[in-house]
Amino acid sequence: MSRKKKPSSISRISRRSFIKSIAALSGATTLPNIITSCASSRITRRVAANERITMGIIGFGWQGYSNTNHFIHLDDVQVVAVCDVDQEHLKAGQDFVNGYYNNQDCAIYRNFEEIIARDDIDAMMIALPDHWHAIPAIACANAGIHVYGEKPLSHTLVEGRAMVNAMGKNGLIWQTGSWQRSVANFHHCAELVRNGFIGKVHTIECGLTSGHNDYNETGHLKAFSSPPSHLDYMRWLGPSGSPKELPYAPARTHKNWRWVMAHGGGALMDWVGHHVDIAHWGVGLDKSGPVEVKGTGVFPPKDDLWDAPTGYDCFATYENGMSIHMNSNFPGGTKWIGEEGWIFVTRGDKKESNIQAIFDEDRSNLPVRLYKSDDHFQNFIDSIRSGKESITPCETAHRSASVGHLCNIAMYTGRTIKWNPKTETITNDPEATSMLSSTYHGGWQLK
Repeated sequence: MSRKKKPSSISRISRRSFIKSIAALSGATTLPNIITSCASSRITRRVAANERITMGIIGFGWQGYSNTNHFIHLDDVQVVAVCDVDQEHLKAGQDFVNGYYNNQDCAIYRNFEEIIARDDIDAMMIALPDHWHAIPAIACANAGIHVYGEKPLSHTLVEGRAMVNAMGKNGLIWQTGSWQRSVANFHHCAELVRNGFIGKVHTIECGLTSGHNDYNETGHLKAFSSPPSHLDYMRWLGPSGSPKELPYAPARTHKNWRWVMAHGGGALMDWVGHHVDIAHWGVGLDKSGPVEVKGTGVFPPKDDLWDAPTGYDCFATYENGMSIHMNSNFPGGTKWIGEEGWIFVTRGDKKESNIQAIFDEDRSNLPVRLYKSDDHFQNFIDSIRSGKESITPCETAHRSASVGHLCNIAMYTGRTIKWNPKTETITNDPEATSMLSSTYHGGWQLK
């Protein structure tokens, strides 16, 4: 086998459409498609240093291809199988893997249960729409498989906690696609903030983009039609609903699903796993959350398929009085504002501050040294070998995603949400509490 080398008018909408897809989690009791929590016969093993990590791929679309391309170039990884409900994606994934290894060994599967049932897979890369994040991940955990999963961690807050519990119960490594933590300028800025170089932080501003970007150039194709033969649309919908409730349209599926609340969470949820994640990192809130969340949003017309907010102005306040202000008009990135100055960081190796020469400070003897990773994908593999947490473990991803979930609830209800980050409960609003979870279609369950 040959191996290649690594080459803003703010308005409020009725919460009815939101509650329809983000309602109270009820135990669906029909027989098909139930993922159980019983222990697998697989025993999670520590991979020997001289063995390759065998990896499966669930979802070979946009982000799935990008992640697979990173993993396949790592010398100690062997991609062995691809799973996708779109036959075109599946064929592309198989051709890509076989082409890289110059063989015909890559197995393909239409259903994730089949790839998880293999006893030779150490780790799984999952890149699916948000409504499919929790169930396959928990199934992997119960089968003893380490997981690289995309942000935001979950489609609902309750799902996120279930994912954290499943990974912890089974003693497995999780890595979230919040790759900014493995980039030098984000690490540098967060470490300066954590060590008090701008004084006590009182406000963090996060710009998380706005609007509905037509990533797949299907925005004009919102009319309902028959799904193409290469897509198993019933399976694509999975727990989110039936084809009758959620009829097919090209604008609903690949890449643009994030603008449909039944499948994604809009621009805010699309980015909390990046810039809010970095905000938390700089102030040491990876295992906590706000105590109060409020916000207003700009919404599309009620009958628009793309029903996610196009603009938002939200505040998450923490126990120490600090607040994260998320606004769709802010420049994309994270800005910590402290009593002695501010630091702003974003992509493109950009970092700014109003404190002269702050980025020239010697950090070799700082009292707080943040986790250092120079390669987000290699970090996941190294963590599997060592048994130590990755740089973006499941709990961390859950806490950043939770902020977005609570902001969406606040926007849709038009009310201030009182939150207990220890018990993860809304303390003042039973109706809002019902929006922490979702009703699953087709017998799917969180287990």
